[in-house]
Amino acid sequence: MADEDLSKLKIDKTQPAFKRPARRRKSTYIIAGTVLAILIILAAAGVFSPAVRVDVVSIQQFYPAQSFTLLNASGYVVPQRKAAVASKITARLQELFVEEGTRVKKDQILARLENADLAATLRQAEANLGVARSSVDQASAELNDAEVNFEREKRLLAKEFTTRSVYDAAESRYKKALAGVSGARSQVRAKEAAVREAKVSLEYTYIRAPFDGVVLTKNADIGDIVTPIGAASTAKAAVVALADMSTLKVEADVSESNLAKLKLGQPCQIQLDAIPDTRFDGSVHMIVPTADRTKATVMVKVNFTRLDARILPEMSAKVAFLSREVTEREKAPRTAVNRKAVVEKNGRKYIFAIRQGRAVLTEITTQDTFGDMVEIKSGAASGEKVVLNPSARLANGSRVKVNE
Repeated sequence: MADEDLSKLKIDKTQPAFKRPARRRKSTYIIAGTVLAILIILAAAGVFSPAVRVDVVSIQQFYPAQSFTLLNASGYVVPQRKAAVASKITARLQELFVEEGTRVKKDQILARLENADLAATLRQAEANLGVARSSVDQASAELNDAEVNFEREKRLLAKEFTTRSVYDAAESRYKKALAGVSGARSQVRAKEAAVREAKVSLEYTYIRAPFDGVVLTKNADIGDIVTPIGAASTAKAAVVALADMSTLKVEADVSESNLAKLKLGQPCQIQLDAIPDTRFDGSVHMIVPTADRTKATVMVKVNFTRLDARILPEMSAKVAFLSREVTEREKAPRTAVNRKAVVEKNGRKYIFAIRQGRAVLTEITTQDTFGDMVEIKSGAASGEKVVLNPSARLANGSRVKVNE
């Protein structure tokens, strides 16, 4: 029985070998063909080709004045006339009539300090002046009476109708009355001076604008003690800071080695970081005749040809010092690119735009040339990255790697 069971376990070699189903072989061929087609497509697209290393520049908004700029410098907008408006006396701030940004006129009242005591002093001085003037009237009346009596006694003495002693008494009274009038008038002048002093002291409690301008900062509030020296920690020296906006200029630092490129009245263009889309015309107002030894620079003050309400003190600015005036046509910005990024083929002009890691051949139309920059009229937009000095290896759709 055991031998029979073992004989059943033997492989019968006369039976045909196992055959793979024809259906499964067909699926294998389809998959292999698909993979091969995909590989061919990827190879044609350059996926397996190495990326071309390129230098890149940006298409940018370009101002024609940049092509004849001699020197660039940075600085700040600074009002040439400004003041920290303070009080001449120590008192508590009772009223404040302005805030930051308020435009004020010369002699306009900005604030008022407590002044009840000074107002009372003024009223007292005016009352004393009234008393002194009444004394003058009284002394004048006395003088008039004494003068009439003296003249009468003089005539009577000439006719010997009176005695010498009576005449001398009348004369003494007359001279005393003259002195009384003079003293009374002096008292009036003294009281008038006291009134003026009281008015000046009262006026010190009104803080006025020294010139037309704009309030930059408010340094004190109602209830603060205002003092000329501000020695106490709770005291305020300046109530407001004021600037004359008609005196705004750019103060720029220029290297000593570049001073030879500048002269008074030289045309400039000013760009403010806060208003990047506008260039302001200007000119060199002053080259300050002293240098900063720590920075090896000299301060240059630049005028604005026309002031704009958007220009504010302490704005950061960049100044381009030009070799000539800017014409009206050159004031508008242009879309431009470095001309080394432009290639010509069959009389047409192209650039290689960088899009999704590939160089895309893009046709453009150009117009004016400004130094190394060429104006683009159509075909590309500002801010787009393009290949600089494209090599012969570069083709439309080539993978690129930007050099750092």
